[in-house]
Amino acid sequence: MKRIAGLLIAMVTILGAPQARGAEVAELLRKLNLTAYSRGTKPPEFNGTTAEGRTLSLASLRGKVVLLNFWASWCQECRPEMPMFERLHRELAAQGLSVVGINAREGTVAIRAYAKELSLTFPLVLDSKGEINAAYGVIGLPTTFLVGREGRAVALAVGPREWSGEHARAIIRALLAEPKALKR
Repeated sequence: MKRIAGLLIAMVTILGAPQARGAEVAELLRKLNLTAYSRGTKPPEFNGTTAEGRTLSLASLRGKVVLLNFWASWCQECRPEMPMFERLHRELAAQGLSVVGINAREGTVAIRAYAKELSLTFPLVLDSKGEINAAYGVIGLPTTFLVGREGRAVALAVGPREWSGEHARAIIRALLAEPKALKR
């Protein structure tokens, strides 16, 4: 009987942990005013070229937590977020965070100048035709998506947020604590 009770407690503890973590993440998302996606939602795949000429796809980032920010150099509300994203990139890339900026319809020269001015080192993907923006349903800038390690859409922010604040960092740490996705 003790053995069965022990097994039941172990099962509840193991099976309850992801739900508890999910509730914790949901509360953090609410505090940062992010819109959560339902558990099985997959973000649209994209393939793009960075301002440095490298190819980048969402599939290539599987196993990482992805912070995907849609921006433009002319967007005044985007500007204060960029140094915050750079700090997150520098501090958490080694732990599995991938910060990616998707530019809205600007050319390589403008993107490189902006990146140099703000000392940005995370990948900035060109979306000169607006195809990635359209696939993600972006209707205003900045717009930011969080994608979990296993490739699920976690949350969406339309408009600027305090990405260097404790709530944002807690969300990212919780997502980084999730197990890595299995390669297919």
